[in-house]
Amino acid sequence: MNLSWQTKKLSLKETFSISYGNYDFRDSLLLVLSCQSKKGYGECVAINYYGIHLEEFIATLKQIQTQIEQHKIVHPKEFYRFLLTLDLHSFLRSALDCAFWDLFGKLESQSFHQLNEIIINSLPESSYTISIAPVEEQIRKIKESDWHKFKVKCNGLDRENIFDLLNTGKKIALDSNTSFSDEDCNFLQNNELTTNFSYIEQPRPVGKFQVLSKNLHANWMADEDCQDISYLEKLQPHYSAVNIKLMKCGGITPALELITEARKLGYKIMIGCMTESTVGISAGIALAPICDYADLDGGNLISNDFAKGSSVETGKLILSDDPGLGIEMIS
Repeated sequence: MNLSWQTKKLSLKETFSISYGNYDFRDSLLLVLSCQSKKGYGECVAINYYGIHLEEFIATLKQIQTQIEQHKIVHPKEFYRFLLTLDLHSFLRSALDCAFWDLFGKLESQSFHQLNEIIINSLPESSYTISIAPVEEQIRKIKESDWHKFKVKCNGLDRENIFDLLNTGKKIALDSNTSFSDEDCNFLQNNELTTNFSYIEQPRPVGKFQVLSKNLHANWMADEDCQDISYLEKLQPHYSAVNIKLMKCGGITPALELITEARKLGYKIMIGCMTESTVGISAGIALAPICDYADLDGGNLISNDFAKGSSVETGKLILSDDPGLGIEMIS
Protein backbone atom coordinates (compact mmCIF):
# COMPACT_ATOMS: atom_id res chain seq x y z
CA MET A 1 0.00 0.00 0.00
CA ASN A 2 1.27 3.46 -0.89
CA LEU A 3 0.45 6.76 0.81
CA SER A 4 0.60 10.16 -0.85
CA TRP A 5 -0.93 13.57 -0.21
CA GLN A 6 -1.34 17.06 -1.60
CA THR A 7 -2.84 20.33 -0.43
CA LYS A 8 -5.72 22.03 -2.19
CA LYS A 9 -7.25 25.47 -1.74
CA LEU A 10 -11.05 25.37 -1.76
CA SER A 11 -12.50 28.66 -3.01
CA LEU A 12 -15.88 29.59 -1.56
CA LYS A 13 -18.60 30.87 -3.90
CA GLU A 14 -19.29 33.69 -1.45
CA THR A 15 -17.89 34.81 1.88
CA PHE A 16 -18.88 32.33 4.59
CA SER A 17 -19.76 34.21 7.78
CA ILE A 18 -20.20 32.50 11.14
CA SER A 19 -19.69 33.66 14.71
CA TYR A 20 -16.04 32.52 14.58
CA GLY A 21 -15.19 34.79 11.61
CA ASN A 22 -15.49 35.33 7.85
CA TYR A 23 -13.92 32.98 5.29
CA ASP A 24 -13.35 33.08 1.52
CA PHE A 25 -11.46 29.79 1.21
CA ARG A 26 -10.48 26.65 3.07
CA ASP A 27 -7.18 24.78 2.83
CA SER A 28 -7.69 21.06 2.25
CA LEU A 29 -5.35 18.10 2.61
CA LEU A 30 -6.12 15.27 0.19
CA LEU A 31 -4.80 11.82 1.18
CA VAL A 32 -4.43 8.95 -1.27
CA LEU A 33 -3.96 5.29 -0.33
CA SER A 34 -3.22 3.08 -3.32
CA CYS A 35 -2.82 -0.66 -3.90
CA GLN A 36 -3.09 -2.85 -7.00
CA SER A 37 -3.92 0.14 -9.24
CA LYS A 38 -6.85 1.11 -6.95
CA LYS A 39 -6.92 4.43 -5.11
CA GLY A 40 -8.78 5.43 -1.98
CA TYR A 41 -9.30 9.08 -1.07
CA GLY A 42 -9.71 10.94 2.20
CA GLU A 43 -9.74 14.60 3.14
CA CYS A 44 -9.33 16.95 6.07
CA VAL A 45 -9.48 20.73 6.11
CA ALA A 46 -7.85 23.50 8.11
CA ILE A 47 -10.37 24.96 10.56
CA ASN A 48 -8.90 27.77 12.66
CA TYR A 49 -11.32 27.43 15.60
CA TYR A 50 -10.29 23.77 15.89
CA GLY A 51 -6.61 24.78 15.85
CA ILE A 52 -5.89 22.84 12.65
CA HIS A 53 -2.61 23.47 10.81
CA LEU A 54 -2.09 21.28 7.74
CA GLU A 55 1.69 21.69 7.80
CA GLU A 56 1.69 19.87 11.15
CA PHE A 57 -0.38 17.06 9.63
CA ILE A 58 2.05 16.77 6.71
CA ALA A 59 4.98 16.52 9.12
CA THR A 60 3.13 13.74 10.94
CA LEU A 61 2.41 11.91 7.68
CA LYS A 62 6.11 11.93 6.84
CA GLN A 63 6.83 10.36 10.22
CA ILE A 64 4.25 7.58 9.92
CA GLN A 65 4.38 6.98 6.15
CA THR A 66 6.48 3.81 6.40
CA GLN A 67 4.21 2.32 9.08
CA ILE A 68 1.13 3.02 6.96
CA GLU A 69 2.67 1.64 3.79
CA GLN A 70 3.90 -1.54 5.44
CA HIS A 71 0.49 -2.35 6.92
CA LYS A 72 -1.41 -5.22 5.35
CA ILE A 73 -4.74 -4.76 3.65
CA VAL A 74 -7.21 -5.78 6.37
CA HIS A 75 -10.81 -4.90 7.17
CA PRO A 76 -11.15 -1.13 7.75
CA LYS A 77 -12.22 -1.62 11.37
CA GLU A 78 -9.00 -3.51 12.04
CA PHE A 79 -7.00 -0.84 10.20
CA TYR A 80 -8.65 1.78 12.43
CA ARG A 81 -7.42 -0.02 15.54
CA PHE A 82 -3.94 0.38 14.09
CA LEU A 83 -4.55 4.11 13.46
CA LEU A 84 -5.47 4.55 17.12
CA THR A 85 -1.97 3.42 18.11
CA LEU A 86 -0.44 6.32 16.17
CA ASP A 87 -1.90 9.05 18.42
CA LEU A 88 -3.17 11.15 15.51
CA HIS A 89 -5.38 14.23 15.57
CA SER A 90 -8.99 13.24 14.83
CA PHE A 91 -9.02 15.24 11.57
CA LEU A 92 -5.99 13.40 10.19
CA ARG A 93 -7.19 10.04 11.52
CA SER A 94 -10.51 10.63 9.76
CA ALA A 95 -8.84 11.30 6.41
CA LEU A 96 -6.82 8.08 6.66
CA ASP A 97 -9.83 6.06 7.82
CA CYS A 98 -12.03 7.34 4.97
CA ALA A 99 -9.30 6.76 2.40
CA PHE A 100 -8.89 3.18 3.61
CA TRP A 101 -12.67 2.50 3.46
CA ASP A 102 -12.64 3.83 -0.11
CA LEU A 103 -9.61 1.74 -1.08
CA PHE A 104 -10.85 -1.44 0.64
CA GLY A 105 -14.22 -1.27 -1.09
CA LYS A 106 -12.58 -0.76 -4.47
CA LEU A 107 -10.27 -3.74 -3.88
CA GLU A 108 -13.27 -5.87 -2.84
CA SER A 109 -15.50 -4.46 -5.63
CA GLN A 110 -18.15 -3.60 -3.04
CA SER A 111 -19.74 -0.32 -2.05
CA PHE A 112 -19.58 0.91 1.53
CA HIS A 113 -23.21 -0.10 2.01
CA GLN A 114 -22.59 -3.63 0.76
CA LEU A 115 -19.60 -3.97 3.06
CA ASN A 116 -21.69 -2.89 6.05
CA GLU A 117 -24.99 -4.49 5.01
CA ILE A 118 -26.75 -1.13 5.23
CA ILE A 119 -30.27 -1.22 3.82
CA ILE A 120 -31.10 2.02 2.03
CA ASN A 121 -34.78 2.76 2.56
CA SER A 122 -34.56 6.54 2.42
CA LEU A 123 -32.10 9.39 2.68
CA PRO A 124 -32.57 12.59 4.68
CA GLU A 125 -32.57 15.84 2.73
CA SER A 126 -29.60 18.12 3.29
CA SER A 127 -29.88 21.64 4.58
CA TYR A 128 -28.14 24.62 2.97
CA THR A 129 -26.17 27.07 5.09
CA ILE A 130 -27.17 30.72 5.27
CA SER A 131 -24.35 32.90 6.60
CA ILE A 132 -24.64 35.53 9.30
CA ALA A 133 -26.50 38.60 8.06
CA PRO A 134 -29.51 40.69 9.08
CA VAL A 135 -32.61 38.47 9.22
CA GLU A 136 -34.15 40.33 6.27
CA GLU A 137 -31.19 39.41 4.07
CA GLN A 138 -31.24 35.81 5.26
CA ILE A 139 -34.95 35.59 4.42
CA ARG A 140 -34.29 36.94 0.93
CA LYS A 141 -31.62 34.29 0.27
CA ILE A 142 -33.90 31.52 1.56
CA LYS A 143 -36.82 32.61 -0.63
CA GLU A 144 -34.60 32.86 -3.71
CA SER A 145 -33.13 29.37 -3.23
CA ASP A 146 -34.36 26.09 -4.76
CA TRP A 147 -33.36 24.21 -1.59
CA HIS A 148 -36.03 23.25 0.94
CA LYS A 149 -34.09 23.02 4.21
CA PHE A 150 -31.79 25.68 5.66
CA LYS A 151 -29.38 26.07 8.53
CA VAL A 152 -29.26 29.75 9.45
CA LYS A 153 -26.10 30.99 11.14
CA CYS A 154 -26.45 33.40 14.06
CA ASN A 155 -24.07 35.62 15.98
CA GLY A 156 -26.13 36.16 19.09
CA LEU A 157 -29.92 35.97 19.04
CA ASP A 158 -32.09 38.59 17.34
CA ARG A 159 -35.09 37.97 19.59
CA GLU A 160 -37.34 40.47 17.83
CA ASN A 161 -36.93 39.01 14.33
CA ILE A 162 -35.71 35.42 14.61
CA PHE A 163 -39.17 33.86 14.27
CA ASP A 164 -39.69 35.74 10.96
CA LEU A 165 -37.49 33.06 9.38
CA LEU A 166 -40.32 30.59 9.89
CA ASN A 167 -42.59 32.61 7.58
CA THR A 168 -40.53 31.62 4.52
CA GLY A 169 -42.39 28.34 4.22
CA LYS A 170 -39.08 26.45 4.27
CA LYS A 171 -37.72 24.18 7.00
CA ILE A 172 -35.39 26.24 9.17
CA ALA A 173 -32.73 25.29 11.71
CA LEU A 174 -30.55 27.71 13.70
CA ASP A 175 -26.83 27.39 14.35
CA SER A 176 -25.34 29.85 16.82
CA ASN A 177 -21.81 28.39 16.81
CA THR A 178 -21.76 28.95 20.61
CA SER A 179 -22.96 32.59 20.40
CA PHE A 180 -26.22 32.42 22.44
CA SER A 181 -26.34 33.52 26.07
CA ASP A 182 -28.07 31.62 28.86
CA GLU A 183 -30.87 34.21 28.62
CA ASP A 184 -31.18 33.61 24.86
CA CYS A 185 -31.49 29.88 25.45
CA ASN A 186 -34.18 30.32 28.10
CA PHE A 187 -36.05 32.68 25.78
CA LEU A 188 -36.07 30.01 23.05
CA GLN A 189 -36.74 26.90 25.07
CA ASN A 190 -39.68 28.53 26.90
CA ASN A 191 -41.33 29.82 23.70
CA GLU A 192 -43.78 27.49 21.92
CA LEU A 193 -42.85 28.98 18.52
CA THR A 194 -39.40 27.44 18.92
CA THR A 195 -40.83 23.98 18.23
CA ASN A 196 -41.17 25.08 14.58
CA PHE A 197 -37.38 25.18 14.13
CA SER A 198 -36.02 21.82 12.95
CA TYR A 199 -33.26 22.06 15.57
CA ILE A 200 -31.03 24.64 17.25
CA GLU A 201 -27.37 23.73 17.10
CA GLN A 202 -24.60 24.37 19.63
CA PRO A 203 -26.15 27.39 21.35
CA ARG A 204 -23.58 27.78 24.14
CA PRO A 205 -19.77 27.59 24.37
CA VAL A 206 -18.36 24.10 24.83
CA GLY A 207 -19.20 22.69 28.26
CA LYS A 208 -21.66 25.48 29.13
CA PHE A 209 -24.78 23.49 28.29
CA GLN A 210 -26.28 23.29 31.80
CA VAL A 211 -29.05 25.79 30.99
CA LEU A 212 -30.37 23.61 28.19
CA SER A 213 -33.27 21.22 28.74
CA LYS A 214 -34.32 18.75 26.10
CA ASN A 215 -37.79 18.56 27.74
CA LEU A 216 -38.83 22.10 26.80
CA HIS A 217 -39.67 23.62 23.39
CA ALA A 218 -36.22 23.60 21.74
CA ASN A 219 -34.71 20.67 19.88
CA TRP A 220 -31.15 21.35 21.02
CA MET A 221 -28.44 19.73 18.91
CA ALA A 222 -24.86 19.24 20.15
CA ASP A 223 -21.99 19.92 17.76
CA GLU A 224 -18.74 20.94 19.45
CA ASP A 225 -20.15 19.67 22.75
CA CYS A 226 -20.15 16.10 21.37
CA GLN A 227 -16.73 15.11 20.10
CA ASP A 228 -17.01 11.34 20.47
CA ILE A 229 -18.93 8.51 22.12
CA SER A 230 -17.72 9.41 25.64
CA TYR A 231 -19.82 12.61 25.65
CA LEU A 232 -23.24 11.06 25.03
CA GLU A 233 -24.40 10.18 28.54
CA LYS A 234 -23.56 13.50 30.20
CA LEU A 235 -25.30 15.45 27.42
CA GLN A 236 -28.47 13.37 27.56
CA PRO A 237 -30.54 15.62 29.89
CA HIS A 238 -29.74 18.66 27.76
CA TYR A 239 -29.60 17.71 24.09
CA SER A 240 -32.03 15.63 22.04
CA ALA A 241 -29.84 15.49 18.91
CA VAL A 242 -26.16 15.29 17.98
CA ASN A 243 -24.28 16.47 14.91
CA ILE A 244 -21.74 13.85 13.86
CA LYS A 245 -18.90 15.15 11.69
CA LEU A 246 -16.31 12.65 10.51
CA MET A 247 -13.31 14.90 11.10
CA LYS A 248 -14.55 15.77 14.56
CA CYS A 249 -15.01 12.17 15.75
CA GLY A 250 -12.11 10.62 13.81
CA GLY A 251 -13.65 9.03 10.74
CA ILE A 252 -16.29 6.66 9.43
CA THR A 253 -15.37 3.81 11.77
CA PRO A 254 -15.93 5.70 15.05
CA ALA A 255 -18.96 7.44 13.52
CA LEU A 256 -20.62 4.05 13.02
CA GLU A 257 -20.10 3.27 16.71
CA LEU A 258 -21.22 6.76 17.76
CA ILE A 259 -24.44 6.45 15.75
CA THR A 260 -25.20 3.06 17.31
CA GLU A 261 -24.71 4.32 20.87
CA ALA A 262 -26.56 7.59 20.25
CA ARG A 263 -29.55 5.61 18.99
CA LYS A 264 -29.57 3.51 22.18
CA LEU A 265 -29.76 6.72 24.23
CA GLY A 266 -32.63 8.13 22.19
CA TYR A 267 -30.79 10.87 20.29
CA LYS A 268 -31.74 12.04 16.82
CA ILE A 269 -28.65 12.06 14.61
CA MET A 270 -27.38 14.44 11.97
CA ILE A 271 -24.49 13.69 9.65
CA GLY A 272 -22.74 17.02 9.16
CA CYS A 273 -19.70 18.41 7.41
CA MET A 274 -17.12 21.15 7.29
CA THR A 275 -16.47 23.10 4.09
CA GLU A 276 -15.13 20.15 2.10
CA SER A 277 -14.79 18.85 -1.43
CA THR A 278 -16.76 15.90 -2.78
CA VAL A 279 -14.10 13.66 -1.18
CA GLY A 280 -15.24 14.53 2.33
CA ILE A 281 -18.91 14.91 1.39
CA SER A 282 -19.03 11.44 -0.20
CA ALA A 283 -17.78 9.93 3.05
CA GLY A 284 -20.53 11.75 4.95
CA ILE A 285 -23.26 10.74 2.51
CA ALA A 286 -22.25 7.10 2.98
CA LEU A 287 -23.64 7.34 6.54
CA ALA A 288 -26.75 9.33 5.65
CA PRO A 289 -29.04 6.27 5.33
CA ILE A 290 -28.69 5.64 9.09
CA CYS A 291 -29.17 9.28 10.16
CA ASP A 292 -32.21 11.50 10.72
CA TYR A 293 -30.80 14.79 9.42
CA ALA A 294 -28.15 15.76 6.91
CA ASP A 295 -26.11 18.95 6.64
CA LEU A 296 -23.84 18.08 3.73
CA ASP A 297 -23.75 21.21 1.62
CA GLY A 298 -19.98 21.74 2.01
CA GLY A 299 -19.21 20.80 -1.58
CA ASN A 300 -21.98 23.08 -2.85
CA LEU A 301 -20.34 26.06 -1.15
CA ILE A 302 -17.08 25.83 -3.15
CA SER A 303 -16.39 26.82 -6.76
CA ASN A 304 -13.45 24.54 -7.56
CA ASP A 305 -14.37 21.00 -6.54
CA PHE A 306 -11.74 18.51 -7.70
CA ALA A 307 -13.55 15.20 -7.24
CA LYS A 308 -16.76 13.36 -8.06
CA GLY A 309 -18.66 10.71 -6.14
CA SER A 310 -21.84 11.02 -4.09
CA SER A 311 -23.36 14.46 -4.36
CA VAL A 312 -26.08 16.86 -3.22
CA GLU A 313 -28.48 18.51 -5.64
CA THR A 314 -30.73 21.22 -4.13
CA GLY A 315 -30.71 19.17 -0.95
CA LYS A 316 -31.33 15.73 -2.46
CA LEU A 317 -28.56 13.26 -1.65
CA ILE A 318 -27.34 11.34 -4.70
CA LEU A 319 -25.65 8.22 -3.38
CA SER A 320 -22.98 6.57 -5.52
CA ASP A 321 -23.27 2.81 -6.03
CA ASP A 322 -19.64 2.51 -7.10
CA PRO A 323 -17.17 0.46 -5.03
CA GLY A 324 -15.79 1.96 -1.84
CA LEU A 325 -17.02 5.50 -1.33
CA GLY A 326 -17.27 5.98 -5.09
CA ILE A 327 -14.71 8.78 -5.18
CA GLU A 328 -12.78 9.75 -8.31
CA MET A 329 -10.58 12.72 -9.14
CA ILE A 330 -11.62 15.14 -11.90
CA SER A 331 -8.75 17.62 -11.57
